[in-house]
Amino acid sequence: MAYFDAASAVPLHPVARQALLASLDEGWADPARLYREGRKARMLLDAAREAAAEAVGCRADEVVFTASGTRAVHTGVAGALAGRRRVGRHLIVSAVEHSSVLHSAEVFEADGGTVTQVPVNRAGLVDPSHYAAALRPGTALACLQSANHEVGTVQPVAEVAEECRAVGVPLLVDAAQSLGWGPVEGAWSLLAASAHKWGGPSGAGLLVVRKGARFAARGPADERESGRAPGFENLPAIVAAVASLRAVRAEAAQEAARLRELTERIRTRVPELVPDVEVVGDAERRLPGIVTFSCLYADGEALLHELDRAGFSVSSGSSCTSSTLTPSHVLKAMGVLSEGNVRVSLPAGTAEEDVERFLEVLPGAVAGVREKLGAPAAPAAVRGPGEVVVDSLGKRCPIPVIELAKVFGSVPVGGTVRVLSDDEAARLDIPAWCEMRGQEYVGEEPAQRGTAYVVRRVS
Repeated sequence: MAYFDAASAVPLHPVARQALLASLDEGWADPARLYREGRKARMLLDAAREAAAEAVGCRADEVVFTASGTRAVHTGVAGALAGRRRVGRHLIVSAVEHSSVLHSAEVFEADGGTVTQVPVNRAGLVDPSHYAAALRPGTALACLQSANHEVGTVQPVAEVAEECRAVGVPLLVDAAQSLGWGPVEGAWSLLAASAHKWGGPSGAGLLVVRKGARFAARGPADERESGRAPGFENLPAIVAAVASLRAVRAEAAQEAARLRELTERIRTRVPELVPDVEVVGDAERRLPGIVTFSCLYADGEALLHELDRAGFSVSSGSSCTSSTLTPSHVLKAMGVLSEGNVRVSLPAGTAEEDVERFLEVLPGAVAGVREKLGAPAAPAAVRGPGEVVVDSLGKRCPIPVIELAKVFGSVPVGGTVRVLSDDEAARLDIPAWCEMRGQEYVGEEPAQRGTAYVVRRVS
């Protein structure tokens, strides 16, 4: 089985395993105690904090260990907002942040705060000038991920941090995807990360709050971790997490070059091997191991199952993998195709032959899914003067797009197709189909049921 989902979690690094086992024997005691066993535990904790600070590029007393990366984000956002509540109640986030950031923003907004979402371009990249425009006197905090978890686009953190620093607003960086590859540059104020992204054990994260950043911990007071992460430290997990971070950093430069070549091979060859594919994410500013593409006329969940049967573990941001059947918020913000979405994220050590085998298997897997879906034997199309109305109510994407494609050839140049759909994903996938096909997306109109998406044939 080829594991190609490193953006979700990485297998435990051998160094992390060794450190975990060793610290289970040496680090079981309370590091707050003064007897011998407690002093041993304290030495391990202090050494881990120093090593983490070196890897991040900060002071040791700015590092707090948390129970997860999500907990680090929640704690960081809430604490920074509370620390600057006298300044104002305005929060800035990008539209493609991890759900942990967006959920924190939702809680803040429900409590009376205001939130500005900064848009991204079609490659998933924010424009620093948009952050600068969103800043205002009452802004308490801005958040920006270092790199996107779904499409791999690396964000201009240093430039955004400089815009924020110029007006005295702290910037919180979610560095979960990138910290294993290197430190985050720029004058950021807070940083969160998660160990299972770089080969450490799950249940270990870190939060960095730089000196000078106002921070007020939420919840009951606790003496541990500067009062910012209550509860007994999971010392074996912390030691293993930091050990693995140092180990992957030592190999990062060489492995990054190798994985970039493999992912560029996938980015180049997938559109050659599979028709009607959109490769998404920035072609240059990207993490070494992530490549994401979407396939027209294919169901994302069915495609993942086909690839799983063929021996490949991949993931998707497709609407089809969500229990709510709504498009990935990242793909939606980018305005790219969501149907048939596949994210390939290669872990360190991925064999070249596994990538080649994936490229051999993929065309057949996509073709098989498309054949199984097909188009309805008798598409419900009602012809009017210069217009075709396709009734796809009650049908989930990619079926509305398939039915659009099936009837589009019968429409004269200048004519339109009106697709009736009540699937939220159609709002993203029909405009994306138009862009891929070079046709005009007129827009959407209310209908008696669902929404009418109007497409005009221009060629």
